Amino acid sequence: MKALLLNCFLLSITFLFSDCKNRQPQSPTSAQQNNNATISQVANKDTVRLKIPNHPLRNEQDLDVLIREIGDARVVLLGEASHGTSEYYTWRTALSKRLIQEKGFNFIAVEGEWADSYKVNNFIKGAKKDSAAVLKLLENYNRWPTWMWGNYEVASLITWLNNYNQQKSEKSKIGFFGLDVYCLWESMTELTPYLKGKDAAVVNAAKKVHQCFQPYSSDPQDYAMAVANTDVSCRAETNRLYQTVRKITGGNYENEDELVMEQNAAVALNGERYYRAMVSSSSESWNIRDEHMAETLGRLLKFHGTNSKAIIWEHNTHVGDARYTDMRSESMVNVGELARKQYGEKNVFIVGFGSYQGSVIAAESWGAPIKRMEVPAAVSGSWEQILHQLSATNKIILSREIAGNSFLNKSIGHRAIGVVYNPQREHLGNYVPSIIPKRYDAFVFIDKTKALRPLGTKVKQNEPPDLYPSGD
Repeated sequence: MKALLLNCFLLSITFLFSDCKNRQPQSPTSAQQNNNATISQVANKDTVRLKIPNHPLRNEQDLDVLIREIGDARVVLLGEASHGTSEYYTWRTALSKRLIQEKGFNFIAVEGEWADSYKVNNFIKGAKKDSAAVLKLLENYNRWPTWMWGNYEVASLITWLNNYNQQKSEKSKIGFFGLDVYCLWESMTELTPYLKGKDAAVVNAAKKVHQCFQPYSSDPQDYAMAVANTDVSCRAETNRLYQTVRKITGGNYENEDELVMEQNAAVALNGERYYRAMVSSSSESWNIRDEHMAETLGRLLKFHGTNSKAIIWEHNTHVGDARYTDMRSESMVNVGELARKQYGEKNVFIVGFGSYQGSVIAAESWGAPIKRMEVPAAVSGSWEQILHQLSATNKIILSREIAGNSFLNKSIGHRAIGVVYNPQREHLGNYVPSIIPKRYDAFVFIDKTKALRPLGTKVKQNEPPDLYPSGD
């Protein structure tokens, strides 16, 4: 994980401070080389003897084993090994539908912007719409990488949610929310209407935030550059705004307007912290982002009530418990770890996803056009190669069934692909050392995958990319 994050962070800093269109990929660090050397040293003769209990995954009925295993968990986190693989989206959709229908889950929260995703939430809770309206709606996800939520697989999910909600009362309709922190200016714009008629103190606080960020042309990258080169900071203004909003809501959210108002203020607060930190510390900026996402989950659960249940869609690097990867050595946390700590391990169920080979949608550099890329066979000794060697079939692995396997309770390389990807160099830094039975509660393995189907949404200019700078 350290190598993957370092690569993405260095790429992002280059993107921030210079024109990197003609730059070549950087040489691997010694840490990357050592990490991947360790992976390749796992001899095939050792993995051949591994007996890994597994369950076939051929159709939606085969998800029964996961449904039983999830039991009464309140929070189910569904991962992905890339942001551009069709099967990760379609199987998460299939599992989410069953959790909603059979176990009463109340909402889906994703690794996406709050403001953009709240438009989706309102859409699916409104009147029945056709597929053309859904595709138009998803064009709101117009920051690079637009394909993450602007794709036909997500369109299918949103269409289903809109249809499903037609049968539900207003209070019981399924929601769709974004957990992420990037959309600072848009959240400030969305916040403004909620302040009408409110106390002058909160209105003035919002004006101060707008004035502070005004010189940066609504571009957090400009703000980050200013922070790096001067003593400029809007920290006091965003903190004052958040605290005045909290006085209004009391953190109780008696109505949805209060939830939305506080969440938009939180995005302004933590977005400022994130962009200020990202120019100096990849670990700190990562933690600010994941802590924000975990806090957002907490607000949503509180708003939906004591018995509410949440489904989370994020990259494996966010949902798989960070304590069982090399993130721990860098004092990095993630949503999976924070959820287990806050709600208890029995109330949280984490499902990782991965594949042996196939194709993916990604880009060669930050902001570059998307491409369909071939994903090579997983490196020897990696988790994915071990599962492929077991059998070249799709399968579900339950962690409790492999908990006693001493080999699998050591760190094993586990592939992670970001939005920036180079298949020829993935062996140099795309494998996260992971203790799989502890990082996840279950793992969905797709032997051969195909690329996500993007809508081709035009990227909005003068907006920072999502996933910046980590790529996951």
